[in-house]
Amino acid sequence: MHTDPSWWPRPCPEVTRKEGDCLQREQLPAWFKAVRELASPVQSAYLQALVLTGARREEMASLRWEDVDFQWGSLGIADKIEGQRVIPLTPYVSHLLAGLPRRNAWVFSSPTAADGRLKEPRMPHDRALKAAGLPHVTIHGLRRSFGTLCEWVEMPSGIAAQIMGHKPSALAEKHYRRRPLDLLRLWHTKAEAWILEQAGVQFVGAASAKPGVRLIASA
Repeated sequence: MHTDPSWWPRPCPEVTRKEGDCLQREQLPAWFKAVRELASPVQSAYLQALVLTGARREEMASLRWEDVDFQWGSLGIADKIEGQRVIPLTPYVSHLLAGLPRRNAWVFSSPTAADGRLKEPRMPHDRALKAAGLPHVTIHGLRRSFGTLCEWVEMPSGIAAQIMGHKPSALAEKHYRRRPLDLLRLWHTKAEAWILEQAGVQFVGAASAKPGVRLIASA
């Protein structure tokens, strides 16, 4: 019988990586501070939008200005399962998008990319993680972070799944749940406000989804 702890089987690296691939509540202040200090406002807004919407990396990267409705507070996401899903444009995300340059049709544009939009967000994210002194989190881990953080405000799992574009798993969810945007907005705005509060980001206009609201301070 082996008694040396170094011989004991280690957890599967893939499982360990996935379990740790998520921002914790106490890491939010450092993460938001570092990401908001990135030199590129496009990269900064993109990464924050992932955490605050739970969208897949390519869904967010392919967002067009025609998909953004500032007046009625909605985003048309190119869903890989449903084709498109409409989610709330929450107040802070609205503020981020409203401040971006409109170089072309893409919201997260890039003057150096061949197709004119952000293609590789990993390097700026890795720089932000290093500056914040945080362990590695993948871009997909930001999507996972949103789903996990929503549990702190007791968001119903079906609403979180609809916002994130998860395929319905239960019969009732698949055939009978068609939640209106206003109901999604109620919970999504609540989750965004809580995340920003934990991050130490003070945001004026939390009750409004109109563009142009003012960011006043952050801890």
